[in-house]
Amino acid sequence: MVEATGSTNADLLADSSAVEGDWLVALEQTAGKGRQGREWRTEPGNFFGSTLIELSAGDPPAQSLSLAAGLALVEALDRAAPGRPFLLKWPNDLLLDGGKLAGILLERQADRVVIGFGVNLAAAPDVHGRKAAHLGSRISPESFAPLLAAAMTRLVMLWRTAEPGEFARAWLARAHPVGTELSVHADEKTVIRGTFDGIEPDGTLRLRLWDGTVELIRAGDISLG
Repeated sequence: MVEATGSTNADLLADSSAVEGDWLVALEQTAGKGRQGREWRTEPGNFFGSTLIELSAGDPPAQSLSLAAGLALVEALDRAAPGRPFLLKWPNDLLLDGGKLAGILLERQADRVVIGFGVNLAAAPDVHGRKAAHLGSRISPESFAPLLAAAMTRLVMLWRTAEPGEFARAWLARAHPVGTELSVHADEKTVIRGTFDGIEPDGTLRLRLWDGTVELIRAGDISLG
């Protein structure tokens, strides 16, 4: 754990000596980012950490690591704050009471994948147009880190050994329900609307359009409703 850094993801990717299971956790992150390069703002007491996965022959598709990361995050938060209604939102967000509590960012370099987590443990940053949530200082970053690390170790092992469809169903059990209305922002000008129809074993979103057909969405931001 370090006091401050620019980005835990960038630092871990740049560390050629890092091996699978290594973590870098910072109490402050000055250049953190979310999906599509968005700024991930630092608030004191929140969690900022990244871990490394090394891909091997026979591993499931790398993009399905997002399912493992999401399930690990839920597992850790269930231990930190039992009984709270945490809800996974495709592709890499976690909601609490309708607000974004956490985000996950996966970045790949050859056969190395760094998975970064930003979790609003103590405070929710003010982000224009987006509702945010926080736990309210129920747990410190120092105490949350081992919970998440243990959960990631377990879930990555299951990711490698479980039947892919079973793993996807486990993710679905903690996600927004099938039938939820979604708007998919494929780019700045294109919005596709429909209802959530589950996910493929590799984590691809199934969007049921209003005409009944299903479109597979592999990337994009979504909003509920």
